Amino acid sequence: MDMAWDSMITKLENSNEEIAHQIYTIFQNSYKVEAQLIGVLEFPPLLRSTKDIITSQTDFYGFSDNNCLAAIIEIIIVDNHLEINSLTVDPTYFRKGIADKLLSYILTSFEFKDAMVETAVVNKPAINLYKKHGFVEFKKWTPSHGIEKLAMSVQYAN
Repeated sequence: MDMAWDSMITKLENSNEEIAHQIYTIFQNSYKVEAQLIGVLEFPPLLRSTKDIITSQTDFYGFSDNNCLAAIIEIIIVDNHLEINSLTVDPTYFRKGIADKLLSYILTSFEFKDAMVETAVVNKPAINLYKKHGFVEFKKWTPSHGIEKLAMSVQYAN
């Protein structure tokens, strides 16, 4: 496997206000497109502030293209369980395989027994990406905000 892209993926210090603002900007750009895809005006991830990102206990990893932050994956690992809280790509960088590279990096760089992610049922690109990496659907529900969601997970024998 070509590992050249590893050098483009770095852990982001979200407690740094400038970096947190870069994360916030990509979240806003990406989630606005996702909200349109879902067909909603109010989308909970768009309400997250730079301050929320600064104080977050999750880990953020960014994919940079020519020193420009293009995409972010946000994870937390608790008790050998990996949870992917967000995977966002700036719309400028859509359809370049960057989300796939970030996901591959996370799934191969850390020790865990299983991984889980949630996404909107209508977000077919995200669902297809996770399926490609072995994730399977295990739950569907509609939270109070009314956007039908899907949870997917993958097990690892280690």
